[in-house]
Amino acid sequence: MSSSSAEKSELPVTVEKPIPVTYDLGNLAVFDSNALDRNDLDSSNANREEHLRALTRDNVQLLINQILSLPIKSTTDSTGSGQSSSIALVRLPEPTTDLPREKPLPKPKAPTKWELFAAKKNIKPKEKSGKMVYDEAAGEWVPKWGYKGANKKLDDQWLVEVDDKVKGTEDELIDPRTLSRAERKKLIKKNELQHKRNLKNAVSK
Repeated sequence: MSSSSAEKSELPVTVEKPIPVTYDLGNLAVFDSNALDRNDLDSSNANREEHLRALTRDNVQLLINQILSLPIKSTTDSTGSGQSSSIALVRLPEPTTDLPREKPLPKPKAPTKWELFAAKKNIKPKEKSGKMVYDEAAGEWVPKWGYKGANKKLDDQWLVEVDDKVKGTEDELIDPRTLSRAERKKLIKKNELQHKRNLKNAVSK
C-alpha cells in the first residue's frame, strides 16, 4: 500500500468546525459558513488544490455522518439469477432549500376568440362544476364525459323516450341512441376544428 493510500485511510470520520455547518439533507447539501483564508485560495499558492480537496473532503464527511444518522431500512432485492442481496435504504427528509428552475417559465398562451370577446363584453367565466356527476341508478360518481361518462347513459338503455324536438322531422324514426352518438361525434369534430383555429390565430399573432 502506498503512503498516500495509507494517509487517506487514516483520515478521521469526525470533523470539528469553529462554526457548525448547516445541512439540507433533502438536497444532499451542506453549507459551510466558516471564513476562508485568502492566501490558501490564491492562485500562486502551490497548496491551493490540496487545501480545497481537504476542505471538500471534511464537509462531505460531515454530510455522510448526518445521512448515516437517519433511520436505515434494510430490504432484499432478488436478481434474475435467483440470488438475493440485502440493500440498505435511507429515507431523506423534505428539502428546505428552493432550487432554481431547470427550464424557463412557459410563455402565456394567446387568448382564444371567446376569451377576447368575453373580455371586451366584460363577461365573467362560469364556475366549473367539476368533472364528476353522481349517478343515482348506479349509486356512484361517474365522469360527465369520456369513458363510462354520463353523456353515454342513453346508449345502455333498452327503452328510450323520443325527444319532442325530433317529432315530425326526418329523425323521428331514427334510434335516439344512434342520434346521441352522432351528436357526440359532431361535437367532437366541432371542438377539434375550433382548437385548430385557435392555434392558427396564436401563431399568426
